Amino acid sequence: MEPDLSWLLIGLPVAFALGWLGSRLDLRQLKRERDDSPRTYFKGLNLLLNEQQDQAIDAFIEAVQNDPDTTELHFALGNLFRRRGEFGRAVRVHEHLVGRGDLSAAERTRAQLALAQDFMKAGLFDRAEAAWTALLGTSYDGEAQLALLSLYERSRGWEQAAQVARRLEGRGLGSFASRIAHYECERAEELDAAGRADEASAALARAQAAAPDALRPWVMAGQRLQRQGDAAGALRAWDALRQRHGGDFVLVAAEYAACALATGQVDAAREVLQTALATQPAVELLQALEQLDAERPVAERLPRILAHLKAHPTLSAAQLLLPFALTAPTELGDDARKALREAVARAARPLQRYRCASCGFDAQRHFWQCPGCLTWDSFPPQRSDLS
Repeated sequence: MEPDLSWLLIGLPVAFALGWLGSRLDLRQLKRERDDSPRTYFKGLNLLLNEQQDQAIDAFIEAVQNDPDTTELHFALGNLFRRRGEFGRAVRVHEHLVGRGDLSAAERTRAQLALAQDFMKAGLFDRAEAAWTALLGTSYDGEAQLALLSLYERSRGWEQAAQVARRLEGRGLGSFASRIAHYECERAEELDAAGRADEASAALARAQAAAPDALRPWVMAGQRLQRQGDAAGALRAWDALRQRHGGDFVLVAAEYAACALATGQVDAAREVLQTALATQPAVELLQALEQLDAERPVAERLPRILAHLKAHPTLSAAQLLLPFALTAPTELGDDARKALREAVARAARPLQRYRCASCGFDAQRHFWQCPGCLTWDSFPPQRSDLS
């Protein structure tokens, strides 16, 4: 008996039709999910543009749940968490991305960058250092090097900072000579404090070699010699500084005078300071001269201070004249007293202000309504000397 094949004529088309219908349903479902994801994403973007960050985060979380494979949504969500200061949540999002095995190398590197930024913003500097170090040699190498430089500066890791700065300079990313000199100077101060004078001297020599025209190594060279009791050597170091950085000599003027007194080189130091004062009328130079001439007659010192006070009526200059008003009032003279009063009045005028009791707004005249916070009757009737 031959088998009845008529059922095949019916069953095959039915099976084909069912398969086609099922595939259409799957495609429709897939299309619906794909359409829902961008809609949720754009909803979150719109909320973000309207500064509704809480609702935007909820929308992005919903979008991520609908499509866990969308890396851009993860990046957007993580960056939102970081901007809001929710660093723990940002770290979890970016760590999830770094750990995903289906990401391309470029996307994983990008996630590592975001993770490093999370740690940096959160103040987790040890973890930030590890995250930035992992980015060395990648497309973000320059950014990672600069971030590590900033990180070592914050944590006072001067030796590591100098190494990174030299690498950056070697790559042609700019001149870091001045920074390297500062790092070596900081290192020298730490070594001196630890009693390791020879290593401190080597660090200072590296600073001078890194930036021969930098000011700080020359200042420190003289200060170290002064602390070691070599006042003559300190004077020589500061004379070299004066030749290179004449305008910055005021930084060490008082120490220069002290070393000149210690070595008996008062006349030479006075000539140096007077020459500097003639070209740069800085009160620090005038104070250094007073330090040198403390034992000289008032009649020799007073005209110099009075001339400076008339040309530059500041409280610092007036302060130099006050001792004469107390110890030698007869020698001061009406001209000097007038200059002293005018200098004090001029210097005190900007400090005498009315201050709002509500918001702290400062004003030179009395207001019935504060211009800052618009509060009425918040200004006291008397002025106060504000610091």
